[in-house]
Amino acid sequence: MPIKIQSLQIPTPDGQADAFAAFPDDGERHPGVLMYADAFGIRPVLREMARELAGHGYYVLVPNFFYRHGPTPVVELPEYIGEEVRPAVIAQVMPLIEAHTPERVLSDADAYLRFLTTQPEAGAGPVAVTGYCIGGLLAMRTAAAHPGQVAAVAGFHGPVGADGPDSLHRLTAQVHFGHAETDLTPEALGELNQALDAAGVDYTSEIYPGTVHGFTMSDTDAFNPAALQLHWDRLLSLLGRTLTDS
Repeated sequence: MPIKIQSLQIPTPDGQADAFAAFPDDGERHPGVLMYADAFGIRPVLREMARELAGHGYYVLVPNFFYRHGPTPVVELPEYIGEEVRPAVIAQVMPLIEAHTPERVLSDADAYLRFLTTQPEAGAGPVAVTGYCIGGLLAMRTAAAHPGQVAAVAGFHGPVGADGPDSLHRLTAQVHFGHAETDLTPEALGELNQALDAAGVDYTSEIYPGTVHGFTMSDTDAFNPAALQLHWDRLLSLLGRTLTDS
């Protein structure tokens, strides 16, 4: 199936967020997925992942959520983010993360979802939101703020419990969390899952074996090919259960 990659500009209350979409180039409408990148932002590996997901029949929108600081690439990245360059890259990214307040996240989420659902190649039905690293937290906040619209949410190696149990009660989406071994102890996983149970969330939440933070990203030294495949298995299963062509 041929996949089209389209550069886009999303209007927001604070300006224009540059973005791209990946979708089957077949003239049909496909269920929409909002994909939040990790803190390193849009780069070739994210285009590959969006293309892969689009190949399974989805319209995938990937915004530059740091657009207030400039268009992609907001931070110049090496081709490979290894141990020797990671601290310097994170030092550049941290101020952007700290400036991305919950208010900005929710304002942007409104704009991203409004844009996504008006694209001619995207279906009119419910959408899914997925995210990596800090993007997992953005995905959770988006899903909690749009319970009628977001049918599925997935977060991978992200600080998904950072907003505490109160936000979980607003979730109506089906949820999958894929945690890195270095991000969450079994005890912390138990506490998170207890909070999800208490909130009545329909979820799966597991630590992917042998992983460190960032395991899905093939341009970093955290990459774990087996865990990336497990991520695809879990994500595609979730989307298959929750999204329908419309």
